[in-house]
Amino acid sequence: MTASLHLGRIWGIPIGLHWSWFLIFGLVTWSLALGFFPREHPGLPPPAYWVLGAITSVLFFASVLIHELGHTYFALRDGLPVRAITLFLFGGVAQLGQEPRTPASEFRISIAGPLTSLALAGLFALLYQLDQAIVYLAAPSLWLARINFILAVFNMIPGFPLDGGRVLRAILWHFTGSLQRATQIASFSGQVIAFGFIGWGMFTMFRGGLFEGLWLAFIGWFLQNAAAATYAAVNLQQVLRGVRVARVMAPGYPQVSGQTLLDQLVEDHVMGSGQRYFFVAEAGRPRGMVTLREVTRVPRAQWSQTSAEQVMVPWDRLTRITPNMELQTALQTMDDANVAQVPVVEDDQIVGVLSREHVLHYIRTRAELGI
Repeated sequence: MTASLHLGRIWGIPIGLHWSWFLIFGLVTWSLALGFFPREHPGLPPPAYWVLGAITSVLFFASVLIHELGHTYFALRDGLPVRAITLFLFGGVAQLGQEPRTPASEFRISIAGPLTSLALAGLFALLYQLDQAIVYLAAPSLWLARINFILAVFNMIPGFPLDGGRVLRAILWHFTGSLQRATQIASFSGQVIAFGFIGWGMFTMFRGGLFEGLWLAFIGWFLQNAAAATYAAVNLQQVLRGVRVARVMAPGYPQVSGQTLLDQLVEDHVMGSGQRYFFVAEAGRPRGMVTLREVTRVPRAQWSQTSAEQVMVPWDRLTRITPNMELQTALQTMDDANVAQVPVVEDDQIVGVLSREHVLHYIRTRAELGI
């Protein structure tokens, strides 16, 4: 869920908007300006409804951000990294760098969001009681109180990937002692609920509510895919548990001279052997690394004048791992650095390379062998 627009940082965590946020912002503003506000507060000038709709939409997404900050606070308190918070079509997501380590941690992090939304609902309800006489304040307060309450209740539905599904997983994890079993049950619950949304959406469409039905079905489709993906990810973690980098990495490393021109590199090595990364070495010592990412950043017309040394990532800036590192940790390291391959180093010497392709090959081989 990569942000299209970065808004800044809170607690050092990047806050951003996904492009789909602009779609839902427009829809919420439109529905408030033409539906809720004229119905609840008739008699205002039409431009006032649109201004109130836009302001209320901004406050709604601020509420969603605070909901995600609730998750983030407890994640940070439990020592879990949070990569970013992104607002998107369905609200927001706090991207944790790793899964909670204990059921108690999972429970705290998951329940924090709905409780935060519930607190916001109470705050806006109190504001509504205080500003009922001022329609321009009362209108947003009433809607925000309702929507935050709905957000809290909706997120507590016991199915992945909703907060309620994570709370359910934490409880099952506590009583069964198995994260995999708990995830299986919570994911199954999430998929049942997702198909319920899809069925409800189709029924609504047949009854004439085309837009509402499509929206419900789309939510169901999103939840179903997310639940299935979560279960697959946990199964993958179980497969990789205890596996060391040395077992999966490719020994040795492909080398090229720093003076090798990019057109020669592509023609002789990339197109010939399919190799996607190379180490620039002099006298047997690596000085940097060139991948297809660096090559494609150079305009095609300049390949014949650009050398590997000019585009390489210097050795001191390369992310490195060790052969005894757990494969899960290595993948997390690669993910954090946003790279597809890393050198495996022992005693300041490269002993191999680990790439995502190597990991996928290992997983496929295990699946074929049934182990």
